[in-house]
Amino acid sequence: MQLDHGRRTTDHESWLNEACLRDQLLQCYDTGGVISPPRINHDPGRARYEPFFMKMYGRTKSGVAQRLTTITWLPGIYNVKLRVSTINNVHKKLEAVSNELAKLPPNFHVYLKNPGGTFNWRPIAGTKRISMHSFGVTIDINVAESHYWRNVKPDRNGLYTYRNQIPMEIVHIFEKHGFIWGGRWYHFDTMHFEYRPELLNSECNCSK
Repeated sequence: MQLDHGRRTTDHESWLNEACLRDQLLQCYDTGGVISPPRINHDPGRARYEPFFMKMYGRTKSGVAQRLTTITWLPGIYNVKLRVSTINNVHKKLEAVSNELAKLPPNFHVYLKNPGGTFNWRPIAGTKRISMHSFGVTIDINVAESHYWRNVKPDRNGLYTYRNQIPMEIVHIFEKHGFIWGGRWYHFDTMHFEYRPELLNSECNCSK
């Protein structure tokens, strides 16, 4: 697995489709307390070098499945069974997230019921890139209470208006345990959390 020299094209979609290992750290993931609309094409974490994750979690659906376990999401409240990778103790990290979320006041729980899923071997919608759901290290929380950029019509300049209603109390708990949030992306996916501790615990070459 060769480390090459980061962003090789100014076209954002091509950059995502051709991401190398260094591209994964090219944009800084900001864990600030108040979310503001991300600048255009600032999508820290969306650039993924697939061989890196296949080497870590498995190259096939069956290979990944061999290292999954089942956890209970919000035990005593929703008791949803989710399949999660045991590699890097992701299952323990998500259990810790679940336990902390369960302690939030009941008005937060609506965002957490009926989770959209964890392990699902598939491409990302509208692309040929493999979804991080394929590795069992990602969770989508309540889709009905979330916003996704593909469901929003761009303006006449092709730009998207940021939307979010997920409380930051939920976001901070996930980030505390190594999960990044799709709500910090220009191409927002506010239901989406994925285990990417390298983005939360490392310095990057911030791309403007």
